Amino acid sequence: MASFHVADASEYLAITGWGIDDVKLAKKAWVFVGQQCKKLCISPVNYEFEVHAMSAEKLPFILPAVFTIGPKISAIGDEAADKEELQAQLLLYAKLIAPLHHNTSHVHDLVKGVIEGETRVLAAELTMEEIFKGTKTFKEKVFDRVQLELKQFGLFIYNANVKQLVDVPGHEYFSYLGQKTQQDAANQAKVDVAEARMKGEVGAKEREGLTRQNAAKVDAETKVLSVRQMGQGQKEELAMKKAGWDKQAKVAEVEAAKAVAIREAELQMEVEIKNAMRQTEKLKAEQLSKATVQYDTQVQDSNALLHSRQKAAEAALFEQMRTAEARKAQADAKFFEQKMAEDAKLYAKQKEAESVALVGKAKTEYVASMLQALGGNYHALRDYLMIDGGMYTEMARINAGAVNGMQPKISIWSNCGGDAGNAGGEAAAVSALQQVAGVYKMLPPLLSTVHEQTGMSPPAWMCTLPKDNAAN
Repeated sequence: MASFHVADASEYLAITGWGIDDVKLAKKAWVFVGQQCKKLCISPVNYEFEVHAMSAEKLPFILPAVFTIGPKISAIGDEAADKEELQAQLLLYAKLIAPLHHNTSHVHDLVKGVIEGETRVLAAELTMEEIFKGTKTFKEKVFDRVQLELKQFGLFIYNANVKQLVDVPGHEYFSYLGQKTQQDAANQAKVDVAEARMKGEVGAKEREGLTRQNAAKVDAETKVLSVRQMGQGQKEELAMKKAGWDKQAKVAEVEAAKAVAIREAELQMEVEIKNAMRQTEKLKAEQLSKATVQYDTQVQDSNALLHSRQKAAEAALFEQMRTAEARKAQADAKFFEQKMAEDAKLYAKQKEAESVALVGKAKTEYVASMLQALGGNYHALRDYLMIDGGMYTEMARINAGAVNGMQPKISIWSNCGGDAGNAGGEAAAVSALQQVAGVYKMLPPLLSTVHEQTGMSPPAWMCTLPKDNAAN
């Protein structure tokens, strides 16, 4: 439902989503469902560039520079207005720059574009001599202009280091200028050496004469001053003691005044510290109470939602259990009913088998007794059983039903002179020729019957069947 996130010392939490209009920045926070939390690093980063620019005389040069840039965060002791402005700058950084940290080249190109643009505009307004001699002023102007442009991205320049100007290949302005400076310095050094040597020799002679004059003068004055100093020594000693006493009195007064001022400052600082601590504790208490109320409210809502979902799940589970129990009861009843039906069928089958066994046993005993009564005559027993069982009557009925409705067709074939020959043949011995003739006599009725039953006719080379009228 929720998770507690804490950022490192050099990180901030950027939270968006449900309940947040824009972006919320915090060092620690609860992240709920429907919210997204990402960590953004606020550590400054060094960007090193070589800016190609051109002076007012259209002389190109290279300006190596190293900038330390990052978001500016509020510090302890900042005013409330400053903190709000810094918070707004940090919010801009979280929106515009922090999402691009995974692509460092994009941020590098952005910063480089701002620095190159402002450096070129400023260099075009100055001559090469002004840029070279006023490097500090040039650096400050570049710093101010770049900072003004980077502020819209929530970035702050912590440090800017502009190195010495470098010539562009093909334009050796600084090389020639350095050579000229070296030659001027060498010539001036030679002149200075010669003048120094001359001044040294003349000065040595002058010093020697002046030394002798001064030595004599000093000896005379020393004798006069020694007398005067003896009298003034006592006065000076008294004056020095008086000055020491005045100094001690003034130092004591100053120390007393400073001690009072220091104590007042310490008391004022303690008062301000107490006020700041009171304000801090008040803000902490307000924030803690708000966070506690919000947390309790969200916990209660979450508990209520969880309770409702648990009740719904329990109701659904209870309904499913009731349904499963009902289905189980139905299945048990159906199984019991089927079991009772199967038991009844089994019992009926068992009784039927027992009755069949008893009937068979009775029939076996009956047949055995009848066979014994008939003296072991199996054929007589079979005929008796068939007659007793009505078998012959049933066979007669079936045969009668088989021939019922039949319309037999009888074909009579005769051969001229066949009767006398047959009669004589019956009395005499049948010869082989007569047997063959009998076979031929059988063919016409056989072929006619096949034709009537199947519709097939014999081949023309064998014989030709008569028409139906002629046959009839």
